[in-house]
Amino acid sequence: MIKKKMVRVLTVAGLLACLASGCASGGSSVGKEAAADEIKKGGFTVAASCHDPQILREGDTYYMFGSHMVGAKCQDLRKWNYFANGVDAANTLFDNLLTEPYAAFDFVGKNTDNGYSVWASNVIYNETMKKYVMYFCTTSSYVKSTLCFATADNIEGPYTYVDTILYSGYGKSNISETNLYDVLGKNADISRYLEYGGYNNKEWPNCIDPAIFTDADGRMWMNYGSWSGGIFLLEIDPATGYPIYPVDDKDADPYYGYRLIGGGHHSAEGPYIQYDAENGYYYLFVSYGDLQSDGGYQIRQFRSEKPTGPYVDVAGNTLEDQDDHFNYGLKMMGNYTFPSLNYTYMAPGGQSTFQDDDGKYYITYHQRFDDGTEYHEPRVHQMYTNEDGWFVAAPFATMGETLSEKGYKKSDVSGTFYVVNHGTDISSKIREAEAYTFADGKVTGGEKSGTYEVKEGTDYITITLDGVVYKGVLMEMTDEAENPVFCFSAAGDNEETLWGVQYIQKE
Repeated sequence: MIKKKMVRVLTVAGLLACLASGCASGGSSVGKEAAADEIKKGGFTVAASCHDPQILREGDTYYMFGSHMVGAKCQDLRKWNYFANGVDAANTLFDNLLTEPYAAFDFVGKNTDNGYSVWASNVIYNETMKKYVMYFCTTSSYVKSTLCFATADNIEGPYTYVDTILYSGYGKSNISETNLYDVLGKNADISRYLEYGGYNNKEWPNCIDPAIFTDADGRMWMNYGSWSGGIFLLEIDPATGYPIYPVDDKDADPYYGYRLIGGGHHSAEGPYIQYDAENGYYYLFVSYGDLQSDGGYQIRQFRSEKPTGPYVDVAGNTLEDQDDHFNYGLKMMGNYTFPSLNYTYMAPGGQSTFQDDDGKYYITYHQRFDDGTEYHEPRVHQMYTNEDGWFVAAPFATMGETLSEKGYKKSDVSGTFYVVNHGTDISSKIREAEAYTFADGKVTGGEKSGTYEVKEGTDYITITLDGVVYKGVLMEMTDEAENPVFCFSAAGDNEETLWGVQYIQKE
């Protein structure tokens, strides 16, 4: 793998945003540290709720799609307004999905609430078809699911259901209701998908959470899966929107495609692959844990040099069906709080990523809170690659921040940083910020101690705590209580992520 040199571009808009939030002139100092009693507490709401959000941009507008037939839009990645809301009595996103003959639900039927489940919508503009194409799933149990697609002429719809393309959760008695024999042949041996006459979900996928990406050669792929047999991958025909079932590929299952990670019904869901043309990696983001606020939901990262894998973590390991799967995959974030937040963030997940027109990368996900409810909102954070080419997320929601053009030196990183170590656990534990002192290359004051180095003239920082090396990126931004902050986000060689925040006095 040849890594190209990273160029950090400071745009005029980014410079203005940087100056507004207190960025340093000349990269010599980020400002005077705020005292503890000067830290303002607060937060914000986006006034919309969208599970499993995915964002794409058209013109100057960002569009968000997710589960439950929700659609929203905005111009700043913060103030979202619905254009379709599945909780309303009248659905506006589809024109034929919830009408007779209910073809998308023929196999799965109704859910336990006697309704129809439509989850994890993923929308792309297909240049070949000249259509907006939405891939989504219908489901009625933890394993009985289908993947479907719909098309529209306009990004806001209405979308017209076209077909169901993949099935899971069948048994010997109802496999004829699927398309398996159409794909594999009427005399195909389907015993490998079954165990004791039912679907072997520990070996094969639950057909939900589809997401489309294009590789370096222009080929289109769909990754999908949740728990069950793991995360899988199928190529998509751009001329039709249908899968190219790999019936002649010895490295893939002829129906479900390539197994990327997971299995054994361990948690790994919401897969999303982001190709970075600058360094040539395919990054796979997944959620571990249960999605409830106390379920330990969290975001993990793997990467590969090929779309079909193998996908490895920072330690170079791949995830199969290990019982200790929490030790695999870079944990980017979990439950956490900082001194300036007036609520604790819980269970981030159901993530997707995108690269904006200016080259910046973002991760979006649904966020719950420690408020005694299961209410959730989407959040959007900017992402950066560290010196080893791993993505790290900014600690706070984006407000138009831009990395320093001239970078930093060691003396810029000095004083109190409130550090959250996201760990690798899957639990309801809240990771609270711990105050550390950074001075002259040494880190002291917390449970651990160590050193730090800044690669002068760049945004890169390396922190070593109790022998563990964390490589990260320095950034200046505004937190969710509108405090100017100097931050780092760093990925460890033990699959942990550190977020550090220093509060800066307002000028």
